[in-house]
Amino acid sequence: MGAQLNYLGKPYDPSMLAISTHTPFGKACGATPDGRCAGEPLADGVTSPSPGTDTSGPLAVLLSSAKVDHTRIRGGLHNMKFHPRSLRGVAGSKKLLSLVKSYFDLGGFQIQFNVVDGNMLRQAQEHPDAYRDIIVRVAGFSAFFVELGKPVQDQIIARTEHEL
Repeated sequence: MGAQLNYLGKPYDPSMLAISTHTPFGKACGATPDGRCAGEPLADGVTSPSPGTDTSGPLAVLLSSAKVDHTRIRGGLHNMKFHPRSLRGVAGSKKLLSLVKSYFDLGGFQIQFNVVDGNMLRQAQEHPDAYRDIIVRVAGFSAFFVELGKPVQDQIIARTEHEL
């Protein structure tokens, strides 16, 4: 890739930046080997697993994610969702800190979290006026949950809700 020059005479700079294209691109994409059906959203981040496929816990997910070599390509984000009860208090904070430190010690590049109860997000879909203050990470940016389109809301709800 480095030998090819762009129209400015500079080397191409490949990127894996998803920034919420996973939902519309998924509509145009056939089924994938991980069990994702045709038309469903793609994984929401470059190293984020498709919803429901990360069945071995958060550490296993991050062990896989950290194997991606981000020195050759830009923009690899990783989204992870935790239920708030698993991060309560000093003990919960220490668990999360340990997980994040391990990820970066293994070569992880970037990670972002939603700490939210999926049931509360479903309630927000039904009663948006009562939940206007919920902010979520989408894919490289944050947004008020109730202002997102339903397909993106559904995808955020579908993300595996980890416990530590």
